Parts: sequence; C-alpha cells; structure tokens
Amino acid sequence: MAGSVNKVILVGNVGADPEIRRTQDGRPIANLRIATSEQWRDKNSGERREKTEWHTVVVFNEGLCKVVEQYIKKGAKLYIEGALQTRKWQDQTGNDRYSTEIVLQGFNSTLTMLDGRGEGGGGGRAQGGYEDNNYDSGFSGGDNRNSQPARTQSSGRPQQNAPSFSRDMDDDIPF
Repeated sequence: MAGSVNKVILVGNVGADPEIRRTQDGRPIANLRIATSEQWRDKNSGERREKTEWHTVVVFNEGLCKVVEQYIKKGAKLYIEGALQTRKWQDQTGNDRYSTEIVLQGFNSTLTMLDGRGEGGGGGRAQGGYEDNNYDSGFSGGDNRNSQPARTQSSGRPQQNAPSFSRDMDDDIPF
C-alpha cells in the first residue's frame, strides 16, 4: 500500500472533569472521556431511541494539556482531531487486555471548544505542535461568538494580518 491514514474526528461532550497526570520529568498527560450520541425514531414503535458511544482521549501535547487543564470541564462540547492507538496491558490476574484510544500529540492534533469557556464564552481552538510555552496563542476564548478562532502557525504563535490569497490569485486559470 502506498500510504495510509490514521485520523479520528469527534464532536462530543466531556463525561467527567479531565484527569491530568505528570511524567517523571514533569510533562503533563491529560485523559478525558468523550461521549458521542446519535438519535433516531424507531420505525415500528415510533419511539425515540438514542445510542451513546464513549471514547477515551489521551493528550500528550503540552500546549493542549494546558488548555485542557485550565478550560475543559465536565459537559464541555469539544471538536477533537487525533489518531487511533491501541495499547496492550495486563490486568491483575495477568490476562492481556487491549485499550483503543484517540491520541492527540504532535502537529496532527486539534482540540476546539465548541461551547466556549465558562458561561457566555465563545468558542476556542488549540492545535498541536507547540514547541514553546505560549499555549494561549492557539486558543481564542471570551465572548467572541461571531469571530473566527485564532489561526496558528507551526510555531504556535498567531499570524498577524495573514495575506488574503483570493485577491492575489487574479490569473485566468480554467479550473
């Protein structure tokens, strides 16, 4: 196979306050449980049905961990982009067990708050790949419901007055 893709996109609600742990060298790791639900009407009975699926999300990215630690609480609605990862572990009786998780680390991870931070707040966005401690630069919060989230460069710093490529492309290209 020439290539492959491992990408997960979730929109759901946080089921409990996130758990933040630290490695021996002090780096944070955030664990959250996110619920996604689908609803439908039963064709035979006409009753409303709902199915909820629970997902385990692990955040290794330091910048995203800081956002999770400060702003994410039980009930928050999140947009998550990450990758599936299955790990093998042994239970107390020595049996092999497997856990599949959505992992956010590096540049290919995104966490967006869809319902704002706290009461009356607007949406916020944070992307992975931060190398510095300027984690707030990829996060836009407050009462900005009609504004766009801050765009971030790979350095994690917001772009200032990014050029509009639509007006720069005046060519008569036929596609």
